[in-house]
Amino acid sequence: MSFIKSKSSPAKSSVNIFYQEYGKGKPVIFIHGWPLNHEMWEYQLAELPKHNLHCIAYDRRGFGKSDRPWEGYDYITLADDLHELITQLNLSEVTLVGFSMGGGEIASYIGKYGTDKIEKVVFVSSVTPFRLKTEDNPEGIDKQTFEETIHKIEEDRPAFLIEFAKKFYGVEEQKQAVSQAMLDWNQNLCLMSSAKATVDCVRSFSETDFRDDLKKINIPVLIIHGDADKIVPINISGDKTAAIIPHAKYLVYKNAPHGLFITEKEKLNADLVSFITENIPELESKKIQYQSIH
Repeated sequence: MSFIKSKSSPAKSSVNIFYQEYGKGKPVIFIHGWPLNHEMWEYQLAELPKHNLHCIAYDRRGFGKSDRPWEGYDYITLADDLHELITQLNLSEVTLVGFSMGGGEIASYIGKYGTDKIEKVVFVSSVTPFRLKTEDNPEGIDKQTFEETIHKIEEDRPAFLIEFAKKFYGVEEQKQAVSQAMLDWNQNLCLMSSAKATVDCVRSFSETDFRDDLKKINIPVLIIHGDADKIVPINISGDKTAAIIPHAKYLVYKNAPHGLFITEKEKLNADLVSFITENIPELESKKIQYQSIH
């Protein structure tokens, strides 16, 4: 198994971050969502290496096979972990693909480290720009809603995750969007995370304001979001992220739930390959104007 050691920790102790690599070519780093791990990208990691792409997927600290420190689940530390991965693997001209919570890592990383080593970014069902309801973000979600989520996790994490997955993949009484076996697989991945990391990350992705970080993105951007997303509603996420990054290409998947990396896997794979491999001419400040199809 492959690990990098990240010293980005409040306790200044090394944390082992697990990663896997597939294929050769242009580097693409996949950042998983909450409360999963890098294995959620199974269908993308099976396809993108066929297109001359060097795919790297890692487990966020506290999740999957990475170490489970007691603290360090704030986005600054998580961005430092990503920086260590890029640095220790000696990567450049990287495309970052972040799903849900992983979109926050992209924003935080660029906010702190810039885009010198990053060529393109993709936000998939991302939590950006800011989820919490505040005076200057009135369309956000009440803090009490997130506190209730934390209470359910602390009371019975496995039971919470079962119900969460149904909403995550858009499973309804009249529509089995994914198989029961897929839901079981999802449950197994979620239970590989530590309970502490699961709770702390709720606070991180609900309370972190990424608006200023997003304004620093001066490279090609692809935003993908489902308009039936009940976990991260499109009106407070994809729409607002696209408004802050006007040069972004914005793809809205009709009737797609949050977990579109499974439910829309063929479409997502095709859109990722097209965007990542597209030879986009550099313009002034590397800002490329796309026409949104939303």
